Amino acid sequence: MDFSPLTDAMASKSYDKIADICDQLMLQVAADGVAFEDEWPYAIHLLGHLYVNDINSARFLWKSIPSAIKENQPQVVAAWKIGQRLWTRDHAGVYEAIRGFEWSQEAQPLVAAFSEIYTKRMFQLLLSAYSTISIEDTALFLGMNEDDAKNYVQQQGWLEDPASRMLTVKKQPIVTEQKLDPSKLQRLTEYVFHLEH
Repeated sequence: MDFSPLTDAMASKSYDKIADICDQLMLQVAADGVAFEDEWPYAIHLLGHLYVNDINSARFLWKSIPSAIKENQPQVVAAWKIGQRLWTRDHAGVYEAIRGFEWSQEAQPLVAAFSEIYTKRMFQLLLSAYSTISIEDTALFLGMNEDDAKNYVQQQGWLEDPASRMLTVKKQPIVTEQKLDPSKLQRLTEYVFHLEH
């Protein structure tokens, strides 16, 4: 079985392509009628779906994995634990599942990249959902201890009230598009026309 497209994607850190590559390879192998269960990189495949935030596809893949694989490959179960936490929106649990397993050398960079992108997603969620939030809750959402979470958000301009241990969220400025007045466009067109002739 030729896993070179997957190997290349992992080497180039194109983690957003892993799920699609694995899906295509799995379809190709299944169409060829080749038995592949024992050597299939199920953990990487699951993590690829989680990386692109495709929890439904990860659930479908999990259900299709033979029980013998689930019993004999703890990394597959560990990858699915992350998926379960995502499914139930247990944000702190996602980080616990990531840290609670000794990932293989092959999977470790993908897991680290997922953790980083998940933290960024959680930060964006906090940014859009809150005007103030406790340091404790911020730490849970970001998977950090309270000091690291406080430092992380303060670098983004958030302010702390030490007395209440609350953070004030600094909203990002909303960029609005400037509407072009049709009369200005007409004048510009006439000016360019004049320059060319």
